[in-house]
Amino acid sequence: MSIARRSSTLIKISLAAATLALLSGCFERHRSTDSLCEKYPEICKDTNLNDGQCRLQRTNLIWQRYDVLKNPVDNEKYKELKFTYDYQKCLEYAARIEPTELKERKTLRNHALLKSYASIQRLNEELRQSKDPEIIYYRWSQGDKKALRQFLMLEGTPALETPDLQLALATFYTYKDKEKTIRLLKHALELYERGQKIKPEIIQSLATLSHQTESNQNAYFWAKVGTELETSVASQDKLISFYPMPEEQREKLDEKAEEVATAIQRGKFRASMVN
Repeated sequence: MSIARRSSTLIKISLAAATLALLSGCFERHRSTDSLCEKYPEICKDTNLNDGQCRLQRTNLIWQRYDVLKNPVDNEKYKELKFTYDYQKCLEYAARIEPTELKERKTLRNHALLKSYASIQRLNEELRQSKDPEIIYYRWSQGDKKALRQFLMLEGTPALETPDLQLALATFYTYKDKEKTIRLLKHALELYERGQKIKPEIIQSLATLSHQTESNQNAYFWAKVGTELETSVASQDKLISFYPMPEEQREKLDEKAEEVATAIQRGKFRASMVN
């Protein structure tokens, strides 16, 4: 066999192997939940399998547990924790339903509910020493004062340079320093990239804080930005009633609000645009 033909054959074999590996990965990832539970029973055994209640929440949790099994890092465990909370909330409701048939289903639901409490406790313990800023904030939100100190030490560092974490930081200063809170909320808007979903709490907080500091023009302006972003703070009639001003001034604020909302949506917003 010539060198050229041999090389061509080797290339074809390599491509075929790569294709099989890729297909194998796809099949591995997209198998049914039932077959996943057959292969990894430990991630399913404490759930209410074969029960019509909480099917979506149960499926989300099982697949996330699979992700943790394959990659047991803090971020994946935190996702599992959030899915467990969703599952637990559903089970708390489902456990009150009396099945018309198969009475053992209620027992299974109650068992799964108790196990969800234990899973949450276990995951909280595993994440107690995590250095991930989002997890530190979560622990703070659960009343962990040590986590609050850890979170505040990250202020001004790249670790908190996301919209959600800037919003979280702003919540700490809401009753301590309103002007700083407003700066942090504006910076949160600066960090959005094009197409990202805007958290309505940021716009609502800017409007509320402006109102509290008796900056009526800013309060009206941010409320209008919220309207443009479809996170309306109040109806137009109420805004006109709350914030009386000359019509020409109102029109200028409306135009500016539309401009700023567009900039936020395109990931082009800068705080200097509204100073």
